[in-house]
Amino acid sequence: NHASNSENLVSYNQNPSENFESLRRKIYDDIKDLSYFVNNQLLKLKRDSSLEPKISFIENNFHDRINLLLVEMYNLSTSDSLGDWRKLEADSLALKIQREFYELQNPSDCDKQKKLVCDLNKSCGFGCQMHHVMYCFITSYFLNRTLLLDSSGWRYNPNGYEAYFKPLSEKCTKISNYGVGWDGNRFETADVIHVPIIDEITTKPEFFPLTIPKKYQTSLSSFHGDPFVWWAGQILAFLMRFNGKFSKTVEEKIKSSGFRTPCVGVHVRRTDKVGTEASYHALSEYMKHVKEFFDFYDLKTSTKNMRTVYLATDDLSVLKEARENYRDYRFISDEINAETASLNKRYSPESAQGVILDIHFLSQCDFLVCTLSSQVCRMAYEIQQTRFPDGSWRFKSLDDVYYFGGQLRHNVIAVQEHIPKPGLGEIELK
Repeated sequence: NHASNSENLVSYNQNPSENFESLRRKIYDDIKDLSYFVNNQLLKLKRDSSLEPKISFIENNFHDRINLLLVEMYNLSTSDSLGDWRKLEADSLALKIQREFYELQNPSDCDKQKKLVCDLNKSCGFGCQMHHVMYCFITSYFLNRTLLLDSSGWRYNPNGYEAYFKPLSEKCTKISNYGVGWDGNRFETADVIHVPIIDEITTKPEFFPLTIPKKYQTSLSSFHGDPFVWWAGQILAFLMRFNGKFSKTVEEKIKSSGFRTPCVGVHVRRTDKVGTEASYHALSEYMKHVKEFFDFYDLKTSTKNMRTVYLATDDLSVLKEARENYRDYRFISDEINAETASLNKRYSPESAQGVILDIHFLSQCDFLVCTLSSQVCRMAYEIQQTRFPDGSWRFKSLDDVYYFGGQLRHNVIAVQEHIPKPGLGEIELK
């Protein structure tokens, strides 16, 4: 039935308009915004101990009603074969884009093809380095150049990028020269260019993040709530294709860990970010949103599901706290990954393997709770998009919104005017 429904959608052109999908997603976002506002106000009222019992009653009932609304919105999104149509659109576009990436990286004549050289060894952690490679690939794509990745002397592994991943090209594998330095000029004519880190480009070309290719804009915007995140996921899916040896490592980890879905991925970053790039967040803050997702999921499936959490962290005490304080949940985690993520062991082959495995398993979860200030969190969210036609809603960040370091200006439009009230810390919107 599903196949015939999909065929009917294509044959009779019954796919929804972009406006319909945009409005449906906006209603979902508005419901979430309403719940954030009401819950925040109730939290303030609970400080009055005499009101606490009544507020808790309202809070619990409001939570149940919001979940019911969200389930109804989800059912609307898949009704009348809309779910089949969305999957068909996403799968078709993904296939087309992956073929395009492969052809760009494997030209018919490598000697004649213009190239772009990218140095993997940016002075930062794994997630930051992978987003650097993504920026290099985006640049090579829009300039129609084959990307050559220099991973010699990689701080994580002396064997380089291919210790874990397949080569980016089967034909163009040697870097004969670094070419000329690139300054952001999209009309550069040199045969080989070498790109600096994105932070050094002062005049950013219009194809920098959060831009997507114009030719895919209509299709992508029709089925996905955050087109660039889906586009980023496709790029990482190509860049991070596991080689044969590492694929076996991943398969062994799946078996030994007992990984299964439904699952919520939780990433708790503590050691090197707290106090500098991010604030401290207690485990209870993460688990609040884990509970909310499983409450929603149980209602959606009319089943009491096992509450499985994949917990990735660089702090072993978090694993201990989780198992002691949340006994109704099944936690999957790797203590070796947590140990190698600690500061004194971070730049090693074991650490690289640990963070790659964490990102992989987080991306395989149905929902993510993390801090988007973390590159690992953003990578997991990006790769997660390759598993769902529209997974844009499948995360909760405890700090930042989604962004790409070095991105173009990201303007947003106020949907409603707001005059701030004195003393509440509000801003004016027009």
